[in-house]
Amino acid sequence: MSAPLSVENQTRSARAEGPIRERMNRLPRGLRPGPALGYDLVRAYLGVGLFVRGVLFVAQPELMLGYLRDIHGWFLPYAVVHFVAIAHLCGGLMLAVGLLTRVAAAIQVPILFGAVFFVHSSTGLLNPGQSLEFSGLVLALLVVYLTFGSGELAVDTLLHQSHERARHVETPSLIPERPLRGHQVLFARAMPSPKR
Repeated sequence: MSAPLSVENQTRSARAEGPIRERMNRLPRGLRPGPALGYDLVRAYLGVGLFVRGVLFVAQPELMLGYLRDIHGWFLPYAVVHFVAIAHLCGGLMLAVGLLTRVAAAIQVPILFGAVFFVHSSTGLLNPGQSLEFSGLVLALLVVYLTFGSGELAVDTLLHQSHERARHVETPSLIPERPLRGHQVLFARAMPSPKR
């Protein structure tokens, strides 16, 4: 058991933490260490991982076709391979940057559901390839991002904030009795202001 810190040691420790804490508080809220940053980093890592998996399926389609060997016919296996590759490529990039995060996760969930319950479930958990538990983890993370959204460091958040800022900017109408409506406001804001 360690002895409690003396008052002098506590004061010295608090003084040392002061400048660090000040620097942390200067960072934008989304970049400060904590759960929010971890949530965004896991989303970005998940997106990059899915993108890399999509590249692998494009480079070696026989890998995916091996998983689908039980499906009879020629069209359905190739259609599934193309869908999975495109979904992993596009959805992975979208997840990595946080663009339409819920849509990207929703596209991935059926693929990972099939991987967990139809492809890798026959090998079991004690497989040296670790396919079932890894696919299960990715499926669980996708459900989390589908449910809760992208986080603070995401294109979705930036777009939402810019939309909110634009909503509160007054755009005058040339005719005071007839204020501008939705699309008219967008056109008025997009036009350059006249030079005086």
